[in-house]
Amino acid sequence: MGYHLRDMPAQITPTLLEKADRVETATIGHKRQMGFCDSGIQAILPGRHAAGTAVTLAIPAQDSTLLHHIIQFLRPGDILVIDRLGDTKHACLGGGVACAIKATGCSGVVIDGTCTDIPEIEQYDLPVWCRGPAPITTRLLDIGGSFNVDIACGGAVVHPGDVVVCDTSGVLVMPPIEAERDIDWALGKQASEPASHEELKRGESLGARTGASAMVEAKLGN
Repeated sequence: MGYHLRDMPAQITPTLLEKADRVETATIGHKRQMGFCDSGIQAILPGRHAAGTAVTLAIPAQDSTLLHHIIQFLRPGDILVIDRLGDTKHACLGGGVACAIKATGCSGVVIDGTCTDIPEIEQYDLPVWCRGPAPITTRLLDIGGSFNVDIACGGAVVHPGDVVVCDTSGVLVMPPIEAERDIDWALGKQASEPASHEELKRGESLGARTGASAMVEAKLGN
């Protein structure tokens, strides 16, 4: 298979990163359809939120040689997104790998696969999103892999340099050219939600507020 390594992508701007750090994936989910990873990829540690620049990796089956090598290149503000090429049996991230990644300042890791050593991941406070724990680990088999190439993660296409937002609802990946528009919209919606919830608590009909009741009544001919 061999190795295919490309340069590190340009990081998203500090302004966009600050916004991404405040946005909720579920709010953008009211507007956007593309870029959401499969719902089976969830946070290992509760209550974590991470956002940053996508740095991509594809490694096969039992081999994590390339993962060990590329950790040295990770930067604060990066999110490492790992395509396991269909493997969910072998955990490529455990305590030692989590420790090394955390030391770089990397903001988080997304794995379309499994991890292990959850107590140690919690100890090092590394935000990780994956398909859950597994007891069997990868090895240094020197098979190969690709770094900073386009990958797939949970059905979403991920380009190096994309904006990644991870929280308790899941993982979202967006091209920077689209991200700021959708994040700004979502932050506006988040700011307005407390007031609308107060109206609902006072008895306002949700169907009237959203327009759903008007749609139903129109179909019923009322």
